[in-house]
Amino acid sequence: MRPLELFALFWLGFAASWIVAGVLWRSKPTHTVTGPRVWLYRVLLVGGGVLLNEWPSYKLHIPRLWHVGLRGADILACLTLVGFAFAWWARIHLGSLWSGAVTRKPDHRVVNTGPYRIVRHPIYTGILFACLVSAIAAATWLTLLGFVLIVAGFWVKARLEEGFLAVELGPDYAAYSRQTPMLMPFWPKQA
Repeated sequence: MRPLELFALFWLGFAASWIVAGVLWRSKPTHTVTGPRVWLYRVLLVGGGVLLNEWPSYKLHIPRLWHVGLRGADILACLTLVGFAFAWWARIHLGSLWSGAVTRKPDHRVVNTGPYRIVRHPIYTGILFACLVSAIAAATWLTLLGFVLIVAGFWVKARLEEGFLAVELGPDYAAYSRQTPMLMPFWPKQA
């Protein structure tokens, strides 16, 4: 299987499994955040996702900045699975508290175990890692721009979520924020 097909297979498999799980495994929120910042992070994530895909670079005849070779591309494709596995670990660990939007669930509480001991937003961290290795493999300025937009989208969403959870969960979330980095292990904890 060619690396491009491998990346496509892994990304489509992740997306399909994520969507199916979202339909089958959810609980009703008691409160959902809306407003311009929600639309901002959504536009950044969708726009970044479109550009991260190699198709726009191919159609626009944008040359690669470097070549990773077939073996390098295969390794990078497999590394996307590491990111997906981390994101899935976090989602399974959250259980019914998971939501694709910034929401409060009936039994909402601070989760600080499993992957949430490593970073406060491990789903975003896992997906960002998968996006980074995909951008490195694609190696065009357009795919790298897509990665930057996705980072910005998750940053906006994480900051929105942080403010929401600080109000909703109070001192427990503040204490958790002081001891656990937001998106990247070993980075400053309180952002």
